[in-house]
Amino acid sequence: MKIRNIAIVSLSSGIIGEPFVQFEVEIGLRRLREYGLHVRFMPHAHMGMEYIKNHPEKRAEDLLAAFRDPEIDMILCAIGGDDTYRLLPYLFDHDELAKAVSNKVFLGFSDTTINHLMLHKVGLPTFYGQAFLPDLCEIGPEMLPYTRKYFEELITTGHISKITPSDLWYEERQAFSEDQVGTSTPAHENTGFELLQGPAVFHGKILGGCIDTLYDIFNGERYEDMPDLCQKYHLFPDVEDWRGRILLLESSEEKPAPEKYRQSLEYLKELGLFDVISGVLVGKPMDETYMEEYKQLLVEVIDQPDLPIVFNVNIGHAMPRCIIPFGVDATVDVEKQSTSFRN
Repeated sequence: MKIRNIAIVSLSSGIIGEPFVQFEVEIGLRRLREYGLHVRFMPHAHMGMEYIKNHPEKRAEDLLAAFRDPEIDMILCAIGGDDTYRLLPYLFDHDELAKAVSNKVFLGFSDTTINHLMLHKVGLPTFYGQAFLPDLCEIGPEMLPYTRKYFEELITTGHISKITPSDLWYEERQAFSEDQVGTSTPAHENTGFELLQGPAVFHGKILGGCIDTLYDIFNGERYEDMPDLCQKYHLFPDVEDWRGRILLLESSEEKPAPEKYRQSLEYLKELGLFDVISGVLVGKPMDETYMEEYKQLLVEVIDQPDLPIVFNVNIGHAMPRCIIPFGVDATVDVEKQSTSFRN
C-alpha cells in the first residue's frame, strides 16, 4: 500500500502549534511534499501547547476523525509528551475508538506508547519509532539517512520488512533555534545489536514502547490519576495477551536513573510478563547514558537466563531511529544482526 495522504495529530504535546517551532514545521512539510504526499493537520493539532493540554477531548476527536476519513492513509503523530492517557474516556466510554478504527498506518513513539496500547486493544497493528517534529523536521542538512530509509519504506510499501543496526549514532541536539538549521550533531560508530543472554534467534509479535511511559501506567508520581485511569480502561494487556510476544523497551530523553529503570522492570516482572514472553528488545539509550547500568539491571531483574535480551536497537529516543511494526510476526536473529517481519 503506497501512502498518499497523511494526517498529523497532536495526541500529547501541542508544541507544533507554537510560533517558535514553525521554521521546523515548514522543513518537515517540505520534505513530506517532496515525497508527493498530501499533508493535513487535523483541526486541533495546531492549536498550541496550552489548548492541547486543556482539551484532551479535542485530541481524541482528531484521532477519531482521522480514522473515519476514507481519504487518509496514514496517521502521523506530531511528537510525544506525557499525558495522552487523558484521551481514554473519550475513546472508550462508548466504544468510540473501536467503532472508528480502520486499516491505516499509525506511527509515533514516546508517550504515544499509550496510543499504541489503545489501538492494540481494538486490534489494529501499528508502527513504533518515529514522529513528525523529531524526525521529518530534523534541522540538520537532511533527514538522518538511517531514519529516512525506514520512513521511505513505510510510505512506499505500507510496511517494514526488516531492520538492521545503524552504522552511526548521534548525540542529542542541545539547541533547536533557527540559527542551528543545517548543523549536524556529533556522530559515533555504532556497535550493532548486542545479545545479553539467551538464544540468538527468537520469534514473536512485538509490543511495548517507552519504559518511562510504561512506568507511569503503574506509578502515579507524574500524574496521580494515571494508574487508576489505565486500570479502569484495562489499557495494559493481560499477561495472557503477552504470551509468546517480544517486549520492546526504550528509554526517554529524561534518561531515567538506574533506580527508576529497575522499578520499571520490577513492575513488569510482578505482572508475570517475563514468564510468558519470548524475548526482549531494548533501544539504545540517548547519548549511551546509563548503558552499562541498564544492561546489568535487565539481566539482574528479569532473572530468566534463558530469555533472550537484545540491547542497542536503534529505536526510540536515541538518534537515528528505525520503525518497528507491532502486531506482525517477527524473527530476531542477532547473528545476522537483523529483525525481519512477515507482513
